[in-house]
Amino acid sequence: MTITTNFSAHPDTVSLPPIGFIGGGNMASAILGGLIRKGVPATAFEVVEPFEEARVRLARDFGIAALAEAGAALSRCELLVWAVKPQMFAEAAQPVRAHAARALHLSVAAGIPSDSIARWLGSERIVRAMPNTPALIGQGVTALFARVAAIDARALVEQVLAPTGQMLWVDRESDLDAVTAMSGSGPAYVFYFIEAMTEAGIDMGLTPEQAHQLAVGTFTGASALASGSTEPPSVLRERVTSKGGTTYAAITSLEGAQVKAKFKDAIRAAQARAKELGEEFGKA
Repeated sequence: MTITTNFSAHPDTVSLPPIGFIGGGNMASAILGGLIRKGVPATAFEVVEPFEEARVRLARDFGIAALAEAGAALSRCELLVWAVKPQMFAEAAQPVRAHAARALHLSVAAGIPSDSIARWLGSERIVRAMPNTPALIGQGVTALFARVAAIDARALVEQVLAPTGQMLWVDRESDLDAVTAMSGSGPAYVFYFIEAMTEAGIDMGLTPEQAHQLAVGTFTGASALASGSTEPPSVLRERVTSKGGTTYAAITSLEGAQVKAKFKDAIRAAQARAKELGEEFGKA
């Protein structure tokens, strides 16, 4: 996979062109909240959100008067962020298309190929993004792919997504299936292992609170150590694993059960499913 990365800190965003959001759920709120905290006024946004409860929340949290359906107000937006469920994308695109002739389109809808988006919207100016849930607290990692007609807008996309965390660009759209399998689904893998560690701690006599604190704190600290180190995880692991010691016993047990191989198989299964879903949802 050929990847260019941009993990540098972005300057505070205080001036952006009008931005529309199709969908006002969690991911849209993460982006909106981050931009508003950086000084972008609520009036810079147009949000289409069909569910009244979500519109009430957007008004309460951000002072945004969201629209129940797409209309002419979207025509002022130079960027449209598509934060809809993948299975709803084609339907949502129909009323928007007439008002989005000049807009750049940024899709955070998992799995929908840009060819399908281009067909539904009649535009080649498309960027696909694959974020993950830590974006909700500004600690996410988002992979991005730009069609040729949208390459010149990458800086704008980076500005908009900066509040959600780290970003990287991939050169091939097909690489987003691997990204989905790794970082998109990845938080669930971490939670899975935290869950297992917590249960093990309880089984060994710790209280649920103690076991949870130890499991979460261990993942947080180890991740920070790996992030700040120039050495690969294998070397960091070996430094904790003295032959004949407690860690050695645990790693030997894991290797005997082929946990690493099975885990890699699981990630490949997620990649295959991401490809299948893209083909399924992109048919409309």
